[in-house]
Amino acid sequence: MNSPNKIPLLVTALLAVCLAGFLVGCPTPPRAPPSPKASASSILPQPLHLGRPYDVAASESLLTIRVFRGGPLAKAGHNHVIASHALRGSLYVPVDLAQSSFEIHMPVTELTVDEAVLRAQEHSDEFPPDIPDSAKEGTRHNMLSPALLDGDQYPEIVLRSDRLERVSDDQWLAHVQVAVRDKTNTVVAPVHFERHGDDIIANGEFLLRQSDLGLTPFSALLGALQVVDEMKIRFHLVAHAAVTQAGK
Repeated sequence: MNSPNKIPLLVTALLAVCLAGFLVGCPTPPRAPPSPKASASSILPQPLHLGRPYDVAASESLLTIRVFRGGPLAKAGHNHVIASHALRGSLYVPVDLAQSSFEIHMPVTELTVDEAVLRAQEHSDEFPPDIPDSAKEGTRHNMLSPALLDGDQYPEIVLRSDRLERVSDDQWLAHVQVAVRDKTNTVVAPVHFERHGDDIIANGEFLLRQSDLGLTPFSALLGALQVVDEMKIRFHLVAHAAVTQAGK
């Protein structure tokens, strides 16, 4: 893992950040007033991308976010696995790896809840396979509602790189601007990555708190049923060198 070809890349690790305050579990939260339709990318500054472009391969990439029930009535809720198979965007890699950048888009209406295969990969005591369809449907409805992600008004979440700090040959700290609805937050997180020929691959797992974004985890019944602040993020991102118009 000490090859100089390893490239700074946080992309998927932070895709999870944008969902941190919005994955609510089964109870239905109060509705918020409708928001004016807007593009998340319009509230982020336009960066200057340098270097070779790499396109994210959605079919080969996966982001999962594990959210957990809490409170005295926690047994009335469920832990959930939220996933994205639809990441799109580009990474840009110059000679100076510290100036690498990216822009990633995630369609919120394509997020999945509790796919059987993904739940089976988790600890069975925390994510039993027999979760009812009503719990899955309720969680997805709440997640996309106007009170949370507001998928109808804000169809995507956008992440853009700010700056990168080298920690070691294969570890970096990335400062990333995350646009969710009409708000932007800057987050910092570690990432492990590598490059194989014309491919970039990033894998990792880390903990993230909703309150890190200044957001309040969902709760109901005076806190008797709530979503735990801390979530577990796992990602596998694959990006391929972009093909130029000349076919190179």
